[in-house]
Amino acid sequence: MSEQEGLTVKKSKDFSEWYSQIIQKAELGDIRYNIKGFIVNRPWATMLMNNMYKLYEDELQKNGHLPVLFPTLIPASNLKQEEEHFKGFSAEVFWVTEGGSDYKKFEEKYALRPTSETAMYPMYALWIRSHRDLPLKLYQRCQVFRYESKMTRAFLRGREFWWIESHNAFTTREQAENQVLEDMRMSEDVMHQKFGIPFIFFNRPAWDKFPGAVYTYAADSLMPNGKITQQPSTHLLGQNFSKRLGIEFGDESGKKDFVWQTCYGPSIWRMVGSIIGLHGDDKGLILPPEISPYQIVIIPILTNKDKGKILSSAKKLFSKLKKSGFRVFLDERDFYSPGWKFNEWELKGVPLRVEIGPKDIQRKHVVFVRRDTGEKKFVTDRSLITSARKSLSDIQKSIVKRADNYFNDKMFVANNLKELSSNLKSGGFVQVPFCSVDLDGEGCAEKLKNDFAGVEVRGTRVDVKEKPKSSDKCVVCNRSAKVLVYVGKSY
Repeated sequence: MSEQEGLTVKKSKDFSEWYSQIIQKAELGDIRYNIKGFIVNRPWATMLMNNMYKLYEDELQKNGHLPVLFPTLIPASNLKQEEEHFKGFSAEVFWVTEGGSDYKKFEEKYALRPTSETAMYPMYALWIRSHRDLPLKLYQRCQVFRYESKMTRAFLRGREFWWIESHNAFTTREQAENQVLEDMRMSEDVMHQKFGIPFIFFNRPAWDKFPGAVYTYAADSLMPNGKITQQPSTHLLGQNFSKRLGIEFGDESGKKDFVWQTCYGPSIWRMVGSIIGLHGDDKGLILPPEISPYQIVIIPILTNKDKGKILSSAKKLFSKLKKSGFRVFLDERDFYSPGWKFNEWELKGVPLRVEIGPKDIQRKHVVFVRRDTGEKKFVTDRSLITSARKSLSDIQKSIVKRADNYFNDKMFVANNLKELSSNLKSGGFVQVPFCSVDLDGEGCAEKLKNDFAGVEVRGTRVDVKEKPKSSDKCVVCNRSAKVLVYVGKSY
């Protein structure tokens, strides 16, 4: 690959430009589609997302969730059945109002789904009659559409994005709250351990919870520039939707009650953005082996004299690895040099490169090169499969550990505005004493946002119990602090 085709900026010097170049040059997406805020997801990103979807869907199904596919269009009357929910999304809705060659106006306008509660729950009211119909745990992988008014950013903020949404109904609040805990465990098992994205779940403030929810637990991660990216959120909806939409069940005695509901929304598309930013380096992407489209790429070092012999050995190597269950690609293109191919596959982030040339064939070994560290080692034909498995396992662990170390280094504490201002320069999360996460604290949150150029209150930690000292004062209003919250700048 020529210098012009590789990255021309260092990640640490200009992250924004580096990120843009990765999207283009690693052939993840193309932003030149002629509707603002919509991008084309190219094959490398689509293959990556398919692997991510599979891991998430396997986990969901293991926990009793079943897949469905609902229509993209939602009648306006559905949205308005849940007023608080609709109010929270009304500014972001794309509307479909006419159709056909004569542009005939519809009697009712339809929303391109911003989220699916008001599409799915009227059907739940038809399907659920008895306690025997519960729990109902359904999910769909789909696109959602938001009329995003802020600046869009490929894989982080767009007007169309790809996610999974899980919608669940139970007989009791306890069962629903256990589902929220299960959602957080799934986030840990898949997003953190498989995708390598560390996070903290925060209990969102009252003014920032999901429209119509009792409470919202949202996972926040970080990018290399210290900005926060929201990842999956899980919501206890309680009986708010079921009472308005008539989702009832009869218990064993025949007594009627409304179901308890939850929903959970892992955005696969946004996770791709985190994977790009967290793991990549100045050569390009670094993809975790669990999700990389190809885990191994084989590059034969071809010479005119031994070309046939080398290709034959490379094909045998490919067959052996493929039969052993690896996602492997043999790059036998003879119109590019080995060095060009090395750079291309490093740019695309393939975890393990296998080189084989005439001397390697003579010595009955191949060369393994790790993408994450650049480490090279000779591997004998006999130990090929076990060495490949161990190398990929080591790469996976190394990627997760490196991301965790960065994340943990971005946790700060401030007790006053001066300390907060200083800590914010480093990016990340800053813990501060705060007056309230109920609605009477919203004014202080707004003042923080205005005075510190977009700093937001993310909420209180879900995983640990934290209380302010009796002497702590809110960093904004100086009233007695009731909670410790985390703040930071986000996308």
